[in-house]
Amino acid sequence: MDKRNFIKTLGALSFSPLVSANEFSKIKYISDKLPIIDDDKELWETIRSHYTLKDEYINLESGYYNIIPNPILEHFINHVKHVNIEGSHYMRYELKKNKDRVISELAELVGSTPDQLGITRNATESLDLIISGFPWKKGDEAIYAKQDYGTMKEMFEQVSDRHGTINKIVSVPNHPKNDQEIVSLYESQITRNTKLIMICHMINITGQILPVKKICEMAHSYGVEVMVDGAHCVGHFDFSIDEFNCDYYGSSLHKWLATPLGAGLLYINKNNTHKIWPLLANGNTNKNDIKRLNHIGTHPVHTDLAISNSIDYIKWIGMKKKEERMRFLQRYWSDKLRGLKNVIVNTPEDNHRSCGIGNVGLTNMSPSEMSKTLFKKYQIFTVAIDYANVKGCRISPNIFTTTKELDHFIGAVKEMSLS
Repeated sequence: MDKRNFIKTLGALSFSPLVSANEFSKIKYISDKLPIIDDDKELWETIRSHYTLKDEYINLESGYYNIIPNPILEHFINHVKHVNIEGSHYMRYELKKNKDRVISELAELVGSTPDQLGITRNATESLDLIISGFPWKKGDEAIYAKQDYGTMKEMFEQVSDRHGTINKIVSVPNHPKNDQEIVSLYESQITRNTKLIMICHMINITGQILPVKKICEMAHSYGVEVMVDGAHCVGHFDFSIDEFNCDYYGSSLHKWLATPLGAGLLYINKNNTHKIWPLLANGNTNKNDIKRLNHIGTHPVHTDLAISNSIDYIKWIGMKKKEERMRFLQRYWSDKLRGLKNVIVNTPEDNHRSCGIGNVGLTNMSPSEMSKTLFKKYQIFTVAIDYANVKGCRISPNIFTTTKELDHFIGAVKEMSLS
């Protein structure tokens, strides 16, 4: 067998693509194949059909990671194949232009500009980059809350050990009277040494949405910068980062935007880019370029490509329509459980203070026992929360969740409250 025929035979044995290699490189849009659906009932039934769901239990824990709808998953698999076929050629000649394109699409989605956004692997990386790279000096102060995410709080503790900074910790009430109560809580801790405040856009354990813009306005009046943990917000509800006038913002896109695992967003106000130290060094010496802070070495770049498909999918749904659906599902169960004996809803009742995530506890059962009982007896998957003044289970349905499933959950909690 001559060399040419040998190579052809080897190729046929190893890979028989259904489409040509060139086809993988073409930009395809999910919305091109999906119908326009005006009827809400038909829309949500169609969306549910896009998910491959387990029969063994009802999934009410979408907050950690949103499983990917099949239209996005199919594109992601093709991206993996495309990058694999192209190999180093993709990394050298296609990576940059595709990443720039995806960042532009992200900027449009979150209401900002490409020169202020970077793609990371998750919210933890985005926010820890800011905390660790901030130009701290001994005696500088930071403010954050007990209810903030653990890895960011731990990074502030490491910074304190390393640089001699001081951390001041507040506790956000589960049911604030008004926005000013929250703003005043952070304001009360500010001194002339305060440099940075970390706040949640949405508190992950209760689903409470904080008045970000008002906190930023207050903090800036003292010359203090604000970093926002928006891990659960991009793709969850409609907002504009630029309108907040915050200094830094981080989010995990594999949550409510439903990208594959390992996609995050970092926003840095362009006036602050120059002073942050990068997590990983690279050859970019322009201190005003956010790309200097966005280098993470060789990584699964096919995930970045799938961000574009996730944005396309959510545009097909409609961002405001998804927000309405998420809030409807949360209020569907929480309104039916508020005020019942032995039931404590840890999520604010005011409509604008929450969206799709909620938290409910029982006075006659620990969060751990509640979570285990829901799973073993009622086949409902949740997560127990028992810290920072929050005792209960986080309930995070998704747009594929049905009211029938939530009725089963409501009935389960009512039965458990009487045990």
